[in-house]
Amino acid sequence: MFNNLSLFNKKKKDTTRTAYEIVTMTRPQSFIAEEYRTLRTNIQFSMVGRKLKTIQFTSSGPNEGKTTTAVNVAVLFASQGKKVLLVDADMRKPSLHTVFQVSNQKGLSTILTDEKPNPASVIYPLEQNHLFLLTSGIQPPNPSELLASKQMNILMQYFKEHYDLVIFDLPPILPVTDAQIMASKVDGTVFVIRHNLAHLNEVLQAKEMLQRVQANVIGAVFNDKPHNKKMSGTYYSQSEK
Repeated sequence: MFNNLSLFNKKKKDTTRTAYEIVTMTRPQSFIAEEYRTLRTNIQFSMVGRKLKTIQFTSSGPNEGKTTTAVNVAVLFASQGKKVLLVDADMRKPSLHTVFQVSNQKGLSTILTDEKPNPASVIYPLEQNHLFLLTSGIQPPNPSELLASKQMNILMQYFKEHYDLVIFDLPPILPVTDAQIMASKVDGTVFVIRHNLAHLNEVLQAKEMLQRVQANVIGAVFNDKPHNKKMSGTYYSQSEK
């Protein structure tokens, strides 16, 4: 899944961010939306014979498209009738509340710090049928400690009992430890790599860090590759983060 890494160059990273678009909702017949469907299908194949109810999306660095990928995949699974929970587990630079234009006053950090948490009270039902959102909540001073806590383990069990699929948006691997911590809690990890942005050495370093915690990496998404109609199974997007 980490083949063809020679395609990665050494260009300076572009830290600019563009608007998010949920193309699977706004342009469901587009080529990009179809590529997301291919990604969903590939994830479904990974689920065959295995209980994969919790999946995290991450990347080696910022702006590689993990958030947009996670959102669109969540929408597509929900369109199949699965009860899907999308969780913004990036408590450092959250964005899902912006994507769906909801409040972020309460969310994941609220549940993890509340003495008597009530997850249902802070989970939003979204416009897409069967899709629900848990925002990050107010930024805590210790995101990694919260993700590693016993309370998070309890919350994971709650998620599995109440939803068919839970998709987590995590921070990039190299800057912080959050994705490594969650890799030991979720059933699978999807690694997003952006064309013309990801550096080969950083991708390999991130891969080693995931292997170190025995992460179940079920696939890698080669994001933003130039569109070639003769090729299949390649995801092309205009995403960010």
